[in-house]
Amino acid sequence: MSFGFLGIQFGFALQNANVSRIFETLGASKDELPILWLAAPVTGLLVQPIIGYYSDRTWSEKWGRRRPFFLVGAILATIALFLMPNSTALWMAVIMLWLMDASINVSMEPFRAFVGDMLPNEQRTSGFAMQSFFIGIGAVIASALPWIFTNWFNVSNVAGDGLIPDSVRWSFYVGGIAYFLAVLWTVIKTKEYPPEDLEKLKAENAEVTIFGGLIESFKGIFKMPKTMLQLAFVQFFSWFALFAMWIYTTSAVTSHVYGTSDSTSALYNEGADWVGICFAIYNGIAALVAFLLPILAKKTSRRMTHLIALFCGGFGLFSIYFVTDPTMLLISMVGVGIAWASILSMPYAILSSTLPAEKMGYYMGVFNFFIVIPQIVAAGILGFILKTFLGNESINAMLIGGVSFLIAGILCLFVHDNEETE
Repeated sequence: MSFGFLGIQFGFALQNANVSRIFETLGASKDELPILWLAAPVTGLLVQPIIGYYSDRTWSEKWGRRRPFFLVGAILATIALFLMPNSTALWMAVIMLWLMDASINVSMEPFRAFVGDMLPNEQRTSGFAMQSFFIGIGAVIASALPWIFTNWFNVSNVAGDGLIPDSVRWSFYVGGIAYFLAVLWTVIKTKEYPPEDLEKLKAENAEVTIFGGLIESFKGIFKMPKTMLQLAFVQFFSWFALFAMWIYTTSAVTSHVYGTSDSTSALYNEGADWVGICFAIYNGIAALVAFLLPILAKKTSRRMTHLIALFCGGFGLFSIYFVTDPTMLLISMVGVGIAWASILSMPYAILSSTLPAEKMGYYMGVFNFFIVIPQIVAAGILGFILKTFLGNESINAMLIGGVSFLIAGILCLFVHDNEETE
């Protein structure tokens, strides 16, 4: 069930570790990076709730409910991953980011509902933890690919002005193939339960229009269960922190630790490759910690487990400010990895226990608003804050992210979890 997420994370990890590098290579300035990244959250805002709404209303005897969306998204994302590193101008790279992120979202949202569909409440914490494991494994490999191509296969890591290095280009090609094959495995090897009332589903589908589905999806934000609303605030600050990290880590590490902002220099590209290794480490930690989270949740609670993990992430981001040796960044990534493992599992495990089965995909899509809205806010204000108040130093974005993680952790205390009541 979860193996396809390994492939999906190839796409996200390559995006998170390399898109800022590609943008800077094609001429983007530091304060422009957040706005250029806006494509990712905006596509999520539009695509995920709609896909969730329609995947709830889909049924095929052969393909099931969620699997058609897995496959279509995988095909489109693979195409985008092949095209992205061949961008020759900044505007082309931005368009490719829109296409890539939209395609990944088509695959990803139904995977969240898939666990809710297939598992009873007492198994969902483990189910989402298994997703976190495959996400971590996929991201470890994908994030390290440019470094691997450079150091193991002697592929060029430096290119001329405005050109993307071959190490990055080949990483995206491998990622596209891995994405498609991993998702295809899940599509072929899993079966889904049919809807409880197939005739009712057919009657509802007869009344659905694209416009009506779009309106209904956005209405869901005003119909959220209480627990979902409480988790929304936790999600907002968690993903604000993550987006600050994804946008600015390359710039922060190359300038603050390596001492260069010249994207054509060997030193800059060495630092950018090391960021990929750092991202691989935090995802590797997340894959390992994923199996420990259910144990900790049983001994404490899912809320407290998430709080502890988010605090680890906050301290991890804070510590980057004090790093002078690149190797020490790996220690910082341990804290980030613990937070990432929990972000990928605990909120969904808590939420799924409060949702009606027939609307699992719909509400999971609506819940995604609180992943993409903070990213849109971050894209809108981070560049302005850094340029106006913080000397346009990218390293300060790590401090902002650390504070945001701590706030998210504190807000966990106000979340109601049905499991604790039971």
